[in-house]
Amino acid sequence: MHLNLEGLGVAITGSTRGLGKATAAALLKEGAQVHLSGRDPGTLSRALAELSPLGKVSGLAGDLLAPGGAERFVDDAAARLGRLEVVVANLGGTSGGNFLDATADDFARTYELNVLHAVRVIRAAVPYLERSGQGSVVVVSSISAFKPGPRAQYGVAKAAELQLVSCLSRELAPQRIRVNAVSPGSLMFEGSSWQKRSKEIPQQFDAFVAREFPWGRLGTAEEVADVITFLASPRARWMNGANLVVDGAQGQPSIRL
Repeated sequence: MHLNLEGLGVAITGSTRGLGKATAAALLKEGAQVHLSGRDPGTLSRALAELSPLGKVSGLAGDLLAPGGAERFVDDAAARLGRLEVVVANLGGTSGGNFLDATADDFARTYELNVLHAVRVIRAAVPYLERSGQGSVVVVSSISAFKPGPRAQYGVAKAAELQLVSCLSRELAPQRIRVNAVSPGSLMFEGSSWQKRSKEIPQQFDAFVAREFPWGRLGTAEEVADVITFLASPRARWMNGANLVVDGAQGQPSIRL
């Protein structure tokens, strides 16, 4: 299927490794121009070097949670690419431990990292997306948004992202901006927490895979990136407010019951 992404400008948060980097690669292969974000300049430089053979890619190092950081990233993307049609809000993570060990600050930090970063990036991008006439936003949530497990602060933040998508899909539709979500399951890639667990606690990891994954393996970043790429593209032009689950029918999202 031809996705009609040639030349379109795409900004991806959290895109120097893992799913964000795989998404950048998938979009570049379809002819899009991509702008990356990452906190570490060295990691960003390596990602740019690896991705540059695939197409036009640029990036900005900085903390998206710092005052003005998200807005600066979006403006830089539009300036460097000369246009902006797509935003992928991929940055995420969690702070603190299980519920009784997590503080209120851990909940606030996790909410900021996931939900508020997406809010700020989308808000900053609206003028550019509206100008394009075919704006598309994809928020990367998680199956933790609706499949319970520790850590609660992460699941709550990811559920809030889905509600954000639902609300903005209607509110921004008059500006011809689509807003959708993708909810991945557990992914295995180089440097991931799941790769670390598979080496540190192999017996528990193998039992987790056997119990929760009917295909007998975790997903890959590339498998989710392909879905994000389609959803972001003009070929998904009548998809708005959707949440696409990409988890291979995974059961519980955590190795801990």
